[in-house]
Amino acid sequence: MILRTVVTVGRMPIDPRTPVIVGVGQLTRRPSADTIEVVTEPVAMIGEAARLAAKDSGVTDPAKLLRSVASVRAVDVMSWRYTNTPAAICAAIDAEPRQRIRSTTGGNSPQMLLNDAASAILDGDVDSVLIGGAEAFASRRLARTLGAQLSWPTQGDESGPPERMGDNRPGSNDVEMSHSLALPTQVYPVFENALRAASGIPPTEHGDRVAAMWARFSEVAAGNPNAWSRDAVTASAIATPSADNRLIGFPYTKVQCANLQVDQAAAVLLCSVEAARSAGIPQDRWVFPWSGADAHDHWFVSERADLHSSPAIAACGAAALRLGGTTMDDVEHVELYSCFPSAVQIGAHALGIDPFGGTRSLTQTGGLAFFGGPGNNYSTHGIAAMVERLRRDRGLGLVTALGWFATKHSVGIYGAEPPSTAFRAAKPQEDVDRRPRVALVDEYEGPGTLESFTVMHERDGTPALAIVAVRTPSGARTWANSTEEAVMQWLTSAGAVVGTAVKVDATNGVTL
Repeated sequence: MILRTVVTVGRMPIDPRTPVIVGVGQLTRRPSADTIEVVTEPVAMIGEAARLAAKDSGVTDPAKLLRSVASVRAVDVMSWRYTNTPAAICAAIDAEPRQRIRSTTGGNSPQMLLNDAASAILDGDVDSVLIGGAEAFASRRLARTLGAQLSWPTQGDESGPPERMGDNRPGSNDVEMSHSLALPTQVYPVFENALRAASGIPPTEHGDRVAAMWARFSEVAAGNPNAWSRDAVTASAIATPSADNRLIGFPYTKVQCANLQVDQAAAVLLCSVEAARSAGIPQDRWVFPWSGADAHDHWFVSERADLHSSPAIAACGAAALRLGGTTMDDVEHVELYSCFPSAVQIGAHALGIDPFGGTRSLTQTGGLAFFGGPGNNYSTHGIAAMVERLRRDRGLGLVTALGWFATKHSVGIYGAEPPSTAFRAAKPQEDVDRRPRVALVDEYEGPGTLESFTVMHERDGTPALAIVAVRTPSGARTWANSTEEAVMQWLTSAGAVVGTAVKVDATNGVTL
């Protein structure tokens, strides 16, 4: 039994086990030919971000605060191989926590780790937690270009595997992969064309609205000192293919896709109110997690009832808002996961937000295309930016995070003031699992209805491969490809083609 003495924040009595974020740190590094030989590896960047977070807390001895953390939680690193990332982080910050956790792959990981950490603090399992991650794809790419050797350390297996948190299933099944549905740049454009069709808006008008939304993201990044790209981009420049902004997967140009080629790190420190007071952390640094939720949509894209919505985001959002005792109308600040414009729209629709209007900005960072998309760790930056926003402007904030192909989802509600009830987290998976599923048919031949599509393009801008979702007369879903120029030309220039009758056969793929 845990005995708790009620303390006060302002005039409000509060449970001393209440979780509170006390420090955030962000790091953006721009490697050059002059510095490439000495740039540090991702864990060293996490260590630096952690020291920034400890300093941000306002304590007189930031190093002591880091050494005292009871749990180190590492967002899975993609740009360098570690056998035990949490152990490497502990060495970098001179800490010996009793708990070390590493996430699985997925951009939902930072918010998922925080939801669990807040619950662990409230339950008395740990008093303080460090969450951090980093990527150094820009350094890796530059080193390859220059032929430079990066002398980054490698880990052996002596430290043993850390505890893993999250679902590590692959994002695509064999049928999807055989039809080139293996990369985000191949899948999210399919969602975009399905969104356009569901809206009933002509393709050109829809494209203009999406580009205008994306331009607003670039404006936020332009004002963010941690952003990779600090130049605001016009809607026209976003939507128009050019030598510097080539078509990737129709209708997306390069600037509408997440930018992985960055060196960025972020860390978040949270602890109990009791531990924060004991460490001497000023209350003006505190931001409170109010509630959270985690769930996944039907795992494979092919199983989902449609290609333009997320029942899991809707369920997570509703659960988090309910547990926090609030509504979306009360949330002033929003950070929607933004790897592609379709992800923003899917998240906004699920939460009852208009992605193209309203007064609330949908991003606090500028999004993965402009701020930067450091692998699984983007949402650690999103949470850090939300903390800074709430310290400055007060009120409530909501953060969404997702992994794979709008598959894994995590939502968090944050407040500048303590919640009226204790932090709670939900996993409304059963509600999502009850949603209808679509049967997947492989090697289908016969008539069907075009459900959605994309056309992948070569670097020179020429169309290379059509990826088409087709619904059969029985309502099942099948996938087809085509390299026929006439088919790809029709898909990209004929206007509202979704809903058109097509034919699928084993030799020619999809035909008109």
